[in-house]
Amino acid sequence: MAKYWFCVKHHAVESGPGICPPIDRLGPFDTEAEAERALEKAKQRNEQWDNDPDWTDETDWAGLAKPRQPE
Repeated sequence: MAKYWFCVKHHAVESGPGICPPIDRLGPFDTEAEAERALEKAKQRNEQWDNDPDWTDETDWAGLAKPRQPE
């Protein structure tokens, strides 16, 4: 089955040989339509993570984000 990637450098769906390097692409996706929506999907996930009530921007001693403590 063919796999598809979205190139963030060229803003294009790619498949097969000659695709851009991994640093420049999102995927793989099973369909071309899914790959076309890659940036939209990434934006939705970022918003979900930014609004996750179980995490804060507060960091621990190692600089890692730490979970919120129950009230």
